[in-house]
Amino acid sequence: MRIGLFTDTYFPQVSGVATSIRTLKEELEELGHEVYIFTTTDKAVGRYEDPTIIRLPSVPFVSFTDRRVVYRGLMTSYRIAKAYQLDIIHTQTEFGMGNLGKLIGKALRIPVVHTYHTQYEDYVDYIAKGKIIRPGMVKYIVRGYLNNLDGIICPSRIVTNLLEGYEVKPVKRTIPTGIQLDQFVRDDISQEDVDRLRQDLGFQPCDTMLLSLSRISSEKNIQAILASLPEVLSEYPHVKLVVVGDGPYLTTLKQLTTQLGLEASVIFTGMIDHNQVALYYKACDFFISASTSETQGLTYTEALASGKPVIAHGNPYLDDLITDKMFGTLYYDARDLPAAIIDALVSTPEMTQKHLTQKLNAISAQQFGKAVYSFYLDAIIAKAACRQYKYSLTMEGSPADRSLQLVKQTAVLPVTLVKKTATTSAKVFKAPIKVITSIKDFLE
Repeated sequence: MRIGLFTDTYFPQVSGVATSIRTLKEELEELGHEVYIFTTTDKAVGRYEDPTIIRLPSVPFVSFTDRRVVYRGLMTSYRIAKAYQLDIIHTQTEFGMGNLGKLIGKALRIPVVHTYHTQYEDYVDYIAKGKIIRPGMVKYIVRGYLNNLDGIICPSRIVTNLLEGYEVKPVKRTIPTGIQLDQFVRDDISQEDVDRLRQDLGFQPCDTMLLSLSRISSEKNIQAILASLPEVLSEYPHVKLVVVGDGPYLTTLKQLTTQLGLEASVIFTGMIDHNQVALYYKACDFFISASTSETQGLTYTEALASGKPVIAHGNPYLDDLITDKMFGTLYYDARDLPAAIIDALVSTPEMTQKHLTQKLNAISAQQFGKAVYSFYLDAIIAKAACRQYKYSLTMEGSPADRSLQLVKQTAVLPVTLVKKTATTSAKVFKAPIKVITSIKDFLE
């Protein structure tokens, strides 16, 4: 199968969405499919890049300058998508590249599915300080984008429930994003490596390390963790918080740390190299998050894959993920965060290998890739069946005859798809030649 992923954000931009897209691409390719990413330009990317990544002209997004939005490239995208003979388009962000993907899908008459990653009510303040788009307007905007798609992937029950509340009509399937386990189940990280990092951070052997790892923005609610620390430290003075990441709220958090007198108990590392992320997980005692804006949160599964329990604000996604006390402690009222931290320190049991193995299987990228591919097949079959049905309405004969012909035609679709998938083994590095040839033919 040939798949086009359309997204406004991708590496080197760092985000959960970018990580999810890269994971999906790698897993689908492992299954034998060809995957092409249509995304925005980025000044940090060299001229020569993976030929399966197509970058379109873009500019920084207003009030959110570390993200970009495409401003042209429709015909270029159409020609390339047609040359690659895409079977399906999967949009990952709304509006810019999302609308581009929808237009191209319509032009090529192929299914367009979408993953809804973001609760926009938590982000409207970034656009003219919330004066243009109000939280109450979000559902109408989102519904307008989603209602003419061929299917929607919801990364968690939170998103499924949210879209049901928006009265979004297309078929929805809950498929949590998996993670590459080998990046976090790291036997190559020794105890000496862990001890060295903790020493470099200024930890004593008796200290307990809470790890916050995310983009530093107000909606991540790291300020709530800081506000809870004085109460925790009054009973457990050896607790320290390590805040990893960068973002627009970093200065504010540092000022709050000073105001609360927490300089000796809070460490800001700034951005760290991606290769160091697993080491930080291994070095901590608990991963902590007070965010209420996550639709899933890959950092939770990354922490679990590293064998570390979670302390977090509960939601339907985490209720499904944290199925045992050994995996973490959830709280549901902001006032309960200090008590939740103390409860986790006192009563979290050791993870057993049996339970951890079961959890790893459930959150693996392999399961994620297979589930998404299954959804693609359903969307393609449904699209073809709908087209055949519309065609049957123009055929001669009785309704029974038309129905029988429709059933026969639809029944061979899965076989046709399997055969088509089996023929897509051409090497990806030949792609630019195919594109150039096809564009030349198109123009002539």
